[in-house]
Amino acid sequence: MVYNEPTAMRSVLSPKYLKHVLGGQYSVGCWDNCTFWLRGLNDTYRVQTEKGIYILRVYRTEVTEADVQYELSVLSNLQSMLAASPYADVAEAITKTDESQHTVVHAPEGPRVAVLFRHVDGVENVLRDEASCHAFGQSAAELHAAMDRVEAELPRYDLDLRFLIDDPLERIVNYIGEQHAAAAFLRAFAEALKGRIVHAASQGGGLDWGLCHGDMHGNNNAFQQGGKYVHYDFEWSAMGWRAYDLAQVKIRKRQAEEDKPTLWQAFMAGYRSVRDFSAADEQAVDLFAIARRFWVMGLDVAFIESDMGALDYGEDWLNDFVEEFRSTNIVQEPGHSNPLS
Repeated sequence: MVYNEPTAMRSVLSPKYLKHVLGGQYSVGCWDNCTFWLRGLNDTYRVQTEKGIYILRVYRTEVTEADVQYELSVLSNLQSMLAASPYADVAEAITKTDESQHTVVHAPEGPRVAVLFRHVDGVENVLRDEASCHAFGQSAAELHAAMDRVEAELPRYDLDLRFLIDDPLERIVNYIGEQHAAAAFLRAFAEALKGRIVHAASQGGGLDWGLCHGDMHGNNNAFQQGGKYVHYDFEWSAMGWRAYDLAQVKIRKRQAEEDKPTLWQAFMAGYRSVRDFSAADEQAVDLFAIARRFWVMGLDVAFIESDMGALDYGEDWLNDFVEEFRSTNIVQEPGHSNPLS
């Protein structure tokens, strides 16, 4: 491709444009206001109509129609399955007048998918006390139990070792260069971490595998409506290890480090009051917490060119991750003990 014309890598679409394109496609009343609300992996807008508040998500170009259709299929299943749940709910998509739930909108960088969701009119719980963590554990277990019954036949990747480790590794090494001093360590670390996970998954009856939320770090799950936690943002939902899903809860950043062990035990007690989670699964959580951090590093790299810019992703960023991974002692180095052995 010859780039001899202005080319956008990631635009922010005007709320007025979105109101013009989408406003007449829903039976939610006139769009009195559409406000650009949040720039994350995708762009979020807050829509105010005469019937209430809604959340509009405009996905980045890398998210295909098939990806969104899978997410919406999962949500549709869960909406009915959790209707009577005392612990969990989901923020479902709003159906358009033509009975579809998504629209492809034109953006300077290419087509982007837009979906309108129900607004979660609740309170964000930061999960800093045992009672909240216990209740959130019940909600996560109820969600997993419902996900065991979801039927989504559309093609989908798995949250497997390729997704969590192999693909991020190649992105990272391609970014820093194969000759970089850190590349050899990162390759050795990734291989050793994969070996630990394969070993954990091969013991006894194996680890719990099923449909996961994929991004259960709390910010996407900790809105309360009454006694329920409402789950949303299922972009990364796919088949995977449930220990990976729960690892994201264990390492969430909004809890004080000294409180985390007690809060984690409260969470696990709540989870196990609804659904089984074996000792082997819980032991594997720490491995998947490390895998999650490796995946996050790879996600950073994926957004440097189109969104973040390279300034803050140089040697300091790289060294912080390398030291974090080295501190796990997954790779045997002289003078280091192995806390996970």
